[in-house]
Formats: sequence, C-alpha cells, structure tokens
Amino acid sequence: MSRLFGLLTALLLALQSCVKQAPHAPPVAKASPHYVLGTPYQAGGHWYYPAENYALDETGIASVQTADSGLTADGEVRDPEALTGAMQTIQLPAIAEVTNLENGRQILLRVNDRGPAAPSRIIALSPRAALLLQIAPNGAARVRVQLDKVLSHRLIDQLGGGPKLAILTAPSASITAESLPAPGSGGTGTVRIIGGAAREAAAPLVPDRMPEAITMTYADPGELYLRCGSFGRATYANEVAAELSGLGATVLRSQDGRQTVYEVRAGPFATIPQADAALAQALRDGVIDARISIE
Repeated sequence: MSRLFGLLTALLLALQSCVKQAPHAPPVAKASPHYVLGTPYQAGGHWYYPAENYALDETGIASVQTADSGLTADGEVRDPEALTGAMQTIQLPAIAEVTNLENGRQILLRVNDRGPAAPSRIIALSPRAALLLQIAPNGAARVRVQLDKVLSHRLIDQLGGGPKLAILTAPSASITAESLPAPGSGGTGTVRIIGGAAREAAAPLVPDRMPEAITMTYADPGELYLRCGSFGRATYANEVAAELSGLGATVLRSQDGRQTVYEVRAGPFATIPQADAALAQALRDGVIDARISIE
C-alpha cells in the first residue's frame, strides 16, 4: 500500500510539473483624465515651454504616432483607433481642427498627449486620425492646426479639476466620396460633412471619442519656409540671418501697429526632407526658435 501511495504521489508531482503556469496578465492602465499644462521639458534635444493658447492657429508638418498602449500625458488611455493627437506646448486636453493642406481633408480631434519629440513636427496624429486625413502610417504631411476655442474651453470645464464626467461615446461613421464644385462656379469651399452629426447639432458635452466627421476643402499645400524669429530691431534680425550659413535667409520688414517687426525667413524648400535638413542646420547654428511653416 505504501508503495502504491508513493507511486501516486510521484505521478501527481510529475503532472504538476508539466502544467504550465498561466502568465500573469499585465495591469490594465486606469484612466484619470485631468487638465495638464506642465513645466518646461526637454525632448529630442529641444526644450519646450508649455503655455495656454486657446487661439492657436499654425501650419507645419504632421507625423503619425505608433500604436502604443498606456496613458497619455493628461491621464487618458491611448487608443490608436480614436481621433487624437499630441502637441508640444498647449494645454491638455484640447479640441483642434486639423487640415491636410495637401488634399483638403479636415477632421476634429482631441489633443491629449505631449509630442512629437522632433522640433520639425507640430503635431503627431493617431493612426486612425492619419488614415482619415490620408497620411501614410510612417509618413508626414503639410497641415494646418486650429484650436477650437469653444469646444476646448467646454472640455476643460467638463473635467473641472476633479473626477471625469460621464460622457456618451459618439458613434463612428463611414467615409464616402463626393465631387467638389469647380473653382469659380459659385460653390463654397467647404461642401460636405461625411458621417456623424453636424457639429452645430453636437451634444452639449464634448465626447470622449470625437466623431469621424470629415469636411472637404480645396487643397492648398503652399510652400515650405523656415521661420527663424521676429525682432524689434533690424540689427538683431540681420545677425540671425548671417548665422544661417548657406540657407539664403532674408529679413522681412512689416508693421504691427506702430511697431516695426523684422522677421528672419529662409526658403522656400521644394520638399519636406529639404525643409527638415534646413531646420536641423538652423538648430545646429544656434537658432533655437527656428520652425517650419507653410505659406
């Protein structure tokens, strides 16, 4: 009997050793959306200085985020299928209209993260946002970013510095094609909204996921320039232009009321890689305020 008991014990031990332990599931990130501005930080060898700016309206180059997990800078769960984006200095979260200047496609998205690290890019788009704007996963495009002041303030009010309010998720929508009227025919530049409800009919609360509403305007890719700062004295502007060796920088003079403004600009550049190379050189030359713009 003792021998039989020993054999059974040995068999049970052998079976236990063969059973693989179930791997522990990684902890699920818990969302806690909140207002964020933050202190100055360094990324990609460049310093960024966050500041509130509800009137932001700028042009530049967009990149595309990878499908990462975890939490965003303002405590939201990263979702590559949501219409979101990352910007370097504005308050978070915010609602922005992004226009792909190369094809005229516009969407509203939620800016909820910091980035991109590269100073040559002004916004990093989620994979889904990039898809709707027809930007390749590893690509870049000329864009215009305009903060929606009303929706951005409403969103911050919803957060209220405390627990997140219960907000219904907006449904996604399909994308269809429609022709634009010919220029000069009397038709408006903005001719359609594809999918989702019209923005004017949106619910009072800003949804956690922005609806997939695409507005189509005329493409206006413009030209790529390097802007290298504005100055109140021509002497300072000329000194900066001289530092930009080989870029053919010029000093532009304009009036801002009674104030004369001198702006240093280089370009135009034919392609995004050429503009990137010019910006990299300007940064090496010590012109830390240089940025790419579309004009």
